[in-house]
Amino acid sequence: MRLWKKNYWSSLLFLLFVFLLNLCMIVGDADAKRPKYVFKMASLAPEGSIWAQRFDQFAQEVREKTGEEVGFKVYAGGVMGDDRTMFRKMKIGQLQGAGFTMTGISEIVPDFRVMGIPYLFHSYDEVDEVWDKLMSRQIEAFAKKDMVLLAMSEVGFIYTMSTNPISTLEDLKESKIWALEGDLLNLAFIEAVGITPIPLSLPDVLVSLQTGMVNTVFNGYYGSIVLQWFTKIKYITDFPFGYAYGGLVFDKKALDRLPKGYLVIIQTAAEKYFTGKLKDDTRRTNLEALETLKANGITVVPADPATGVVLAEFRDQVVAESVGKYFSAEIYNEMMAILENYRKSRP
Repeated sequence: MRLWKKNYWSSLLFLLFVFLLNLCMIVGDADAKRPKYVFKMASLAPEGSIWAQRFDQFAQEVREKTGEEVGFKVYAGGVMGDDRTMFRKMKIGQLQGAGFTMTGISEIVPDFRVMGIPYLFHSYDEVDEVWDKLMSRQIEAFAKKDMVLLAMSEVGFIYTMSTNPISTLEDLKESKIWALEGDLLNLAFIEAVGITPIPLSLPDVLVSLQTGMVNTVFNGYYGSIVLQWFTKIKYITDFPFGYAYGGLVFDKKALDRLPKGYLVIIQTAAEKYFTGKLKDDTRRTNLEALETLKANGITVVPADPATGVVLAEFRDQVVAESVGKYFSAEIYNEMMAILENYRKSRP
């Protein structure tokens, strides 16, 4: 009996040892697959949107090319708050980066808003020319704030969208117009035209359209579908209000922890998926979205040419008051020199 008990306890201890050994091996395998460097990222881009899809592809490529050592935890759809909140969380280390709108991050880096001047660009060719030549200056501006601007993220040209047709300045003045909260430049422009805008954060716009608090908004074709605004608007004015964009921004201290080779991998992937593929995506999907909007009964309204001239005059007035206030004279003058030289080089 004693021998049996001894064998029983010996067997039990052996089995327990084997179990613990296997458990350690499982935990060890899990640890081996866990990235050594994890970046928590946030964005207002909705889950499933082309912006979120390209970020997922960017993250996957970085993880693979770093041998699973660099990973990303992504919080899309604004679950981490608006731009201001995301920036605060970056400063205290809760986030290591974010996809910011031009409006939100320009509160920290004012020169980043310079390309958001209303009624400035005539084509994407002009946009590309200016971005290519201004990018290094923008990177320097972010570096002064201990941030790394890895890539520009494009929304594209945005249009006036409304529940009533708008083709003249008088039509516009009779509207209840939304302006993005914190968008100082466009707020100033709308006020200069003689309209009192209704500032709202991005998530509040759809509800405000539903309740009638606002009846006129600004968005790209694709953006209006992703955010469901198209379900409440009936007209789009065929005259771009401006160019909308954002930036993929990392905390410099977080990137400084990486081996130099890994940083190069991240920079290369950002160039591929944001500057390259995402830009192509937004332009293609905006064209496709326009057809979808028309198929859903939304009417494209031609703009009165004379109104365009008047709006350009208001733009020039606002710009004169904005230089040195909302962006530096240096960045503005450089941008306009690039733009004017480009226009002169084209017949």
